[in-house]
Amino acid sequence: MTARLPEPPVVVIESTSTWTLFDWRECLEYRDLLYFLVLRDVTVLYKQTVLGIAWAVLNPFFSMVVFTVIFGMLLKVPSDGKPYAIFSFAALLPWTYFSQSLTGATSSLIAGTGLFTKVYFPRVFIPLVPIFSKLVDFGIAFIMLALMMVYFKVVPSWNVLFLPMLIAVMMLTSAGLGMFLSALAIQYRDVRHAMNFMVQILMYAAPVVWPVSKLPHAYRIWYGLYPMAGVIEGFRSALLGTGPMPWDLIAMGSITAVVSFLFGALYFRRTERFFADVA
Repeated sequence: MTARLPEPPVVVIESTSTWTLFDWRECLEYRDLLYFLVLRDVTVLYKQTVLGIAWAVLNPFFSMVVFTVIFGMLLKVPSDGKPYAIFSFAALLPWTYFSQSLTGATSSLIAGTGLFTKVYFPRVFIPLVPIFSKLVDFGIAFIMLALMMVYFKVVPSWNVLFLPMLIAVMMLTSAGLGMFLSALAIQYRDVRHAMNFMVQILMYAAPVVWPVSKLPHAYRIWYGLYPMAGVIEGFRSALLGTGPMPWDLIAMGSITAVVSFLFGALYFRRTERFFADVA
């Protein structure tokens, strides 16, 4: 009498709801892949370069020099009682992260076509990689700002304890817009080409070269809907002591950041099944 072979396991494939943000269990299973993708993004950026990680400082540093000469010396833009060089660099620190991570996330799906069309993994990892990898540049530039604070003898206020919250709002905004724009860019390639123009507009709309104190008070609460306004002014308040913490701007910006993250995640989730077809 022959032994009966065990029945093969039955695998049932079911469609997932497109109204969920992420498959958290799946993301947890692939967390090592996210780590190596972020590590690859960092190493590729500085591989075979002469200056290496110094580029993380040179970008905001040269912008600071240009802004100091044009807006600080020539146009005499007020800087809330602080030297204009460190006033602008404190704003360029979060702004450079936001602009670079947003630009990288927008073009990430187009650049990663050869990867996600051949191997399965959570597609949302692709636009999230620049969000995490650019934190390395942010950390290096933060050291530069700390050295400038020592040079200009600027003592941070106790509001420095709120920096992690400001960084979270900054990352949440970048992630939400990055997921939305990356999904949009793979379908409409014009989005990627328009990013440089969009980033320039967003920079001058943010209080990078000018203080929020120059804004009429009637428009302040609505201006807070721009998340980077509260983040930048919060950085200046915490690190330079330019004034009280702008909680009104931070509160409004946090609402926008959360809404943009939820909307970006939902849009990415609903459109990711078409990525391989339009890539």
